[in-house]
Amino acid sequence: MNSLLKLQIRKYLSEEQVSSEGLAQFLDAVNRSYTNFDEQYVMQQRAMAISSEELFDANEKLKKEAEDQQVVIDKLKRVIETLKFYQLPEDQKLENVELDGLKLVEFIDNQTKEIVEINKQREKLLSELALQNQELSDYAHMVSHDLKSPLRSIDALTSWLKEDYAGKLDDKGNDNINLIRDHVAKMDTLINGILEYSTISKTETETYDVDIDKLLDNSIGMMHLPPHISIVKLSKLPTIKGNKYRLQQLFQNLIDNAIKYNNKAEGLIEISAEADNDYWVFKLKDNGKGIEKTYYEKIFKTFQKLENTPDSLGIGLSIVKKIVELYGGKIWVESKLNVGSIFYFTLRK
Repeated sequence: MNSLLKLQIRKYLSEEQVSSEGLAQFLDAVNRSYTNFDEQYVMQQRAMAISSEELFDANEKLKKEAEDQQVVIDKLKRVIETLKFYQLPEDQKLENVELDGLKLVEFIDNQTKEIVEINKQREKLLSELALQNQELSDYAHMVSHDLKSPLRSIDALTSWLKEDYAGKLDDKGNDNINLIRDHVAKMDTLINGILEYSTISKTETETYDVDIDKLLDNSIGMMHLPPHISIVKLSKLPTIKGNKYRLQQLFQNLIDNAIKYNNKAEGLIEISAEADNDYWVFKLKDNGKGIEKTYYEKIFKTFQKLENTPDSLGIGLSIVKKIVELYGGKIWVESKLNVGSIFYFTLRK
């Protein structure tokens, strides 16, 4: 166990409490948690380093190259058959080609065989990438489950400790127990966020008409808004093809981010959308702290956050970006310090 935490816990307990069997079990559970946490957290970060999004992009790129190569193969086959049909004289040369008819046929034939072999290797790589993608997803779930287990034990033990020693612990002791439980809750929320991120995949196919205007009203109704925050729709929002749950995640994370980083006495969040060819361009504007230009890209990366605030996990905007790209859109931000930020994102009509 972390020696500092162990010292702090024992510091505020009596000798009787220190020697109690219940506390010994609690300290042992915390010790097991500290023993496994660092290793499992590193494994979790490693599992998330290669995201399903990156693997999917690699798959799509390889598939596109394979399709392009197949077009070339078909054309080469037609050229070969044409050359054989016309039986070009061996002493006749094509313009800008230093090969006679027979050599040209042999050259194209050899190139075709090489391309076919390359395609076979790429198909094998695509299959391996798909398998790796699934294994990474399974691994993320497994490690997250292993992390949750000691957290549940710590939460239960601190709860029992608080009940068993009610009236015996001073205010400082109760504060320390509450602090432990707060950190357990934060870690649990972080793990849930990681699982949410890992389950968003470009291979999702379930889409249907989603009324964004109605969805946003419902989402706002379910959120706990601070009394100084107002959310205003500047226009009626459209209906698009998508998944209701994913789109709800998108808006809730953006709104939650705007609330967290609003330092004004009267916070304002304005939401609107306008058509642009095949896309709807959504705009979410706030009058919060603002963001320095150098951080415009960083804020969309996993586990990245601008401030070390206890209620910020650094994963909300990365989930937003992944959902937007899931539907073929893009997201960007414009901001001025101490004035506010505008998040733009596009979704297909």
